[in-house]
Amino acid sequence: MSEFVIDLILFALLGMTAVAIARLRNLFAVTMLAGIFSLLAAGLFVSLDAVDVAFTEAAVGGGISTVLMLGALALTSREEKKASRDTWLPLLLCLVTGAALIYGTLDMPGFGAADAPIHQHVGSDYIARAKSDTGVPNIVTAVLASYRGYDTLGETTVIFAAAMAVLLLLGFGRDRRGKDGK
Repeated sequence: MSEFVIDLILFALLGMTAVAIARLRNLFAVTMLAGIFSLLAAGLFVSLDAVDVAFTEAAVGGGISTVLMLGALALTSREEKKASRDTWLPLLLCLVTGAALIYGTLDMPGFGAADAPIHQHVGSDYIARAKSDTGVPNIVTAVLASYRGYDTLGETTVIFAAAMAVLLLLGFGRDRRGKDGK
């Protein structure tokens, strides 16, 4: 019962943070609240026993994204411009996208269903042989670090390249002085 209460509190805080983000016009406050939202989501993932996802959410959502947004804010204004009165088109686009996503989930197997396709392939092999094959007691770590090591290395490389590209776009690393060195 206590886990349910913790999940409920985290969901309520996530909802309040999302509403606050949508209502604010100060971009610095929005950036800080987005970081808080990511950390709350990481807490929820820990509560749901998805520690690997929580770590990624905290590092990328709460850490790198917040730092990059603050870097972008250093080059822009602090306040969001007023929106035009014609907000029906974005609302319609969101509703159509949401309906398409819901339609796409209608033929999915039930949550935790044993006969789901994901449970019919290598999952049982990983569970049975992970510790003996890799020597790592945590199955998730064994899969990410050993069985899918090259994939994890590739994902890390992509994240690093994206961060470097954003830093270059923001102008970090450029010599801010003129050609004469002054």
